[in-house]
Amino acid sequence: MSFASVIDALGIPLSALVEQRVPKKLLLEHGAPTAADKRQIQDGIEEIVWVAALKPTNIGVPAFQDPVREYLEIAVLTVELRPAAKPARIIELIHRAIPYPLVLATGQDGAVSLSLAHKRWSQGEAGKVVIEDVRLVALSLDAPSNQEDAFLASIAVSRLPSQNIFTLYDGILAQFSALEASRITGAFAKPDSTEHASALREGLDRHTRLQRDLDMLRAKAAKEKQINRRVELNLEIKRLQVELAAIQTEL
Repeated sequence: MSFASVIDALGIPLSALVEQRVPKKLLLEHGAPTAADKRQIQDGIEEIVWVAALKPTNIGVPAFQDPVREYLEIAVLTVELRPAAKPARIIELIHRAIPYPLVLATGQDGAVSLSLAHKRWSQGEAGKVVIEDVRLVALSLDAPSNQEDAFLASIAVSRLPSQNIFTLYDGILAQFSALEASRITGAFAKPDSTEHASALREGLDRHTRLQRDLDMLRAKAAKEKQINRRVELNLEIKRLQVELAAIQTEL
C-alpha cells in the first residue's frame, strides 16, 4: 500500500518527519474501550506508521489554546488495514486514541481515505480529550479525478491558514468540504473564508440528510400499493428534489 501521493501533497518539512512504526499495543491500551474494539484493532490493522509531527518548531505555526481545546501539534499517521477489517470503527478508535489532532491516511484493498477530527477537552472528565465529528474523504489515487487533483494541491502545509495550529488543521477540513461539494457540483472551489467553509459544511450536512430522506421516500413509494398514498409520497419526493437542487446551487 502506497500513501506517497497523499503524504507528498501535504508538503511536510523534512524536520517534521518521524517515520516510525507504531505498535498496535499502544492502541489496545489507549483506544480500545471494549473487547470487541480490541479484536478490531488486533485483527484488522496490518501496520501503523507515525509519519510526521507538525509542531511550531518545524512548520513555523504557533500552537493554539483556549478553554475548549489545546492544539500543540498535528500528528500524521498512515494505517494499512486488512481486507476483513471494518474501517469506520477502526478509524474512529485511532482518532480517539491519539491525543493530538490527527491527519489519518487509511488504506484497504488498494483504496485510500483521509480523515480528520477536531478534538476538545472533555466536559465530564478533567484532562481527557474527546473527538468531535470524524470527517472522511475517499480518494482514487491510482486514477484521481480533476477534483481530487485540485484537492491534493490544496492541502500543502504551506498553503493552509497559518495563524495557529487550529486554523491550519481547520484549513484541511475546509478542503475536505470543497472536495465533497465538488462531487456534487462537478467543480472544486476552495472556501475563501472560515465563514464560507462553515456554510459549506452545513450545506453538505443538509444535502446528506435530504438525500437520505429522499432515498427512503423513493423506497416507500416503490412499495406503496395505495394510489392516494403513492401520490402523497411522490409530491413529497418532488419537494425534497427542489430543496436538494437549491442546496446544490449554494455549494
